[in-house]
Amino acid sequence: MSKKLVHTPEGVRDIYGEEKAKKTVVECLLHEKIAGYGYQDIQTPTFEFFDVFSKEVGTTPSRELYKFFDKEGNTLVLRPDFTPSIARCAAKYFMDENVPIRFCYQGNTFTNTSNLQGKLKEVTQMGAELIGDGSVQADAEMIAMTIEALYHAGLTDFQISVGNLEYFKGICAEAGLDEDTELELREFISGKNYFGAEELLERTHVDKRTKELLLQVSDLFGTVSILKQAKKTACNKRSRHAVERLENVYQVLCDYGAEKYVSFDLGMLSKYNYYTGIIFKGYTYGVGDAIVKGGRYDSLLGRFGKEAPAIGFVIVVDDLLAAMSRQNVVIPDIEVPVKLYYQEDTFREKLKEARQMRAAGRKVELLPCIK
Repeated sequence: MSKKLVHTPEGVRDIYGEEKAKKTVVECLLHEKIAGYGYQDIQTPTFEFFDVFSKEVGTTPSRELYKFFDKEGNTLVLRPDFTPSIARCAAKYFMDENVPIRFCYQGNTFTNTSNLQGKLKEVTQMGAELIGDGSVQADAEMIAMTIEALYHAGLTDFQISVGNLEYFKGICAEAGLDEDTELELREFISGKNYFGAEELLERTHVDKRTKELLLQVSDLFGTVSILKQAKKTACNKRSRHAVERLENVYQVLCDYGAEKYVSFDLGMLSKYNYYTGIIFKGYTYGVGDAIVKGGRYDSLLGRFGKEAPAIGFVIVVDDLLAAMSRQNVVIPDIEVPVKLYYQEDTFREKLKEARQMRAAGRKVELLPCIK
């Protein structure tokens, strides 16, 4: 039993020593850049009522939640995702605010997945939310801030892929697909299961042209030039407006000087159903999944009683650190403590020296001499 107790459960792990020191430095660098945009820290509970992350909200599936009960019999869950918690908090404390609200946060999320594929069940995330601003400028600010934060932390080789769910939704609406069918189709396309998508569309009797548009949506990715092609194939006003929104966001990103880190993907879809428009993901070498996930969720706060547009993003810190390690990125400002050794008769002298060095901001270990 004692041997078993020193191990962690599957999907979680200990972080210590140099690795933890690097993680702390990277978190500070990310936070420094986000705070520089005027985002203020917010802390929400590690666990919430189940309904905050319910199917109606459009967040993590119930089967992937860590659920438990309090003594009153309420169903509680460990947070799998920060955004619904931030939306709940904003609706509670900022109901009457009409000016944009900027939050940043840091903490761990918990997802009870059985198919790990090397992923952790507990990960550290850092992110930001901009509530009350539905403009193109807000979209661009969020993407540009993401780019600057990653670069400030030391990552230089990465790409932010930007899409707009409204493009896909516009085609689905024109095809007359109901919400359940749209969500099923989204899952097939997100998982690159084109045979499943084609079979689903066959069953729904979608006309040939619309079927081709839906199946080809995942091919619309690349540089800004892909937006022209998407605009030509857009067969409805909703999808065309989605492309125009992306074009306008790109122009603002050029003003930020961030365009070289940006690409576009009209087939980008998310498992989070609360996203409503612009979505984006950040990719780099060394990890198999996105290190950044974000997007606009203009309807989510309404679930908690406050009608307001919003956009946010999250950086998966553990994946970012893994990528930086595999790319041999040097993380700055990791100071190795000075070791001061003392004998019994020199303890006071060494203690005085250690205190002076610590007062000057140095890290000092005071150690006994080994005889």
